[in-house]
Amino acid sequence: MRQDLLDVLSPYSGEVLGSLPTASSSDVEHSLSSAYQLFRSRRNWLARARRIEILQKTAHIMAERAEALALQAAQEGGKPLVDSRVEVARAIDGIHCCVDSLRSEGGEVIPMNLDSASSGRLALTSREPVGVVVAVSAFNHPLNLIVHQVAPAVAAGCPVIVKPAQDTPLSCLSFVDILHEAGLPEDWCQALVINDLAIAEQLVTDPRVGFFSFIGSAAVGWTLRSKLAPGVRCALEHGGVAPVLVLEDADLDRAVPLLTKGSFYHAGQVCVSVQRIFAHQHLAEELATRLAAAATELIVGDPSRDNTEVGPLIRQAEQLRVNNWVEEAVEAGTSVLCGGAALNHNCYQPTVLLDPPANCKVSHQEIFGPVVSVFPYSDIDHALSLANGLDSAFQSAVFTQDIEQAAYVYRHIDASAVMINDHSAFRTDWMPFAGLRLSGLGVGGIPHTLREMQIAKMLVLNSPVLGGL
Repeated sequence: MRQDLLDVLSPYSGEVLGSLPTASSSDVEHSLSSAYQLFRSRRNWLARARRIEILQKTAHIMAERAEALALQAAQEGGKPLVDSRVEVARAIDGIHCCVDSLRSEGGEVIPMNLDSASSGRLALTSREPVGVVVAVSAFNHPLNLIVHQVAPAVAAGCPVIVKPAQDTPLSCLSFVDILHEAGLPEDWCQALVINDLAIAEQLVTDPRVGFFSFIGSAAVGWTLRSKLAPGVRCALEHGGVAPVLVLEDADLDRAVPLLTKGSFYHAGQVCVSVQRIFAHQHLAEELATRLAAAATELIVGDPSRDNTEVGPLIRQAEQLRVNNWVEEAVEAGTSVLCGGAALNHNCYQPTVLLDPPANCKVSHQEIFGPVVSVFPYSDIDHALSLANGLDSAFQSAVFTQDIEQAAYVYRHIDASAVMINDHSAFRTDWMPFAGLRLSGLGVGGIPHTLREMQIAKMLVLNSPVLGGL
């Protein structure tokens, strides 16, 4: 029986980087069956020491191949090579973070002998895998997102089936191959390239799934969550429309470089990318002008070149959408301080808009492109009301030299994280990372994901010898 092939294309050149067989319904059934059998066979679970050994060897192999992995990620995903190298380094550190969590985190002792009912008992918990993990990933960090979803599953002792994004499956397959090379039996981690929505839904909604990990659009994530089998745990990571407040006393020399990076990193294709800057009216125009000057200096082009700072959007359709949103804002009277035009090879000029109307898409929807808008404000509570006025909420930021004002914004802004004098896209892979409301469910970050992929199993020992402990 002939398998359909998926051509993986460079978003910059259109070159075919690889042709991969896609999974059929029977392939999904085979993967689920083998993974579920592994989970149900407790005698064959991988010991903690063995999981540590595999992960350590995985990190070692990745370090040896770091440059090749970075180039592969840049070519298939469009993130500039300089940033893809950082992504690979983060991915390797993420593996080490899994090992550190296995070495340092375990169960807990539950207090007993507190009354007559609990007298003579000792209670404690240990951690066990929750079940088969199914991970559906996104394109924008083609290696590190896979590590965030798959490595904690391996560390937790869960069999895992991962579906990479159709645009960027090569980095995922490379990582899974490295896991197998490091000693992980093949059925413990399986990658399925799927380009049929019905087959993907078959994988996700099967009752043998114990945990569903999703990174992608809110519309898809919440729909899939509604179709999960009873009892399936899940974590959803969607997008946001990150707000940044720049107060009247902000140090613009410090803020502008950080906001430039946070706005245009990976061409804005980051779920917590800087998109809406609420700047005090006394400095809003100066901030926007300086941000535009910095954006104009960015080198846009081939992501595989060392000097490129902004690469292409993932698809031409995304380039067209971004351009349409900007044109809508322009027609509504928005000032374009720089950019505002599509370039060759799916690239888009880094764009700074000044005070687009509230009903424009750039003001209230996630643009996922290299476009940032600056909104002047006079009253901080009004700015906070605008920042909080959307159904999505994720990370945020505030620039100020006043600790009281920083604390005020931290207290009143709707966000899971507030960066003080930093851009909203700051992240380390061990910190909690959580979208609120439409932006997600559960807590990401490697140690947190690992815990969510395990259950706390309690042991209660009853003996009169234990009375009084």
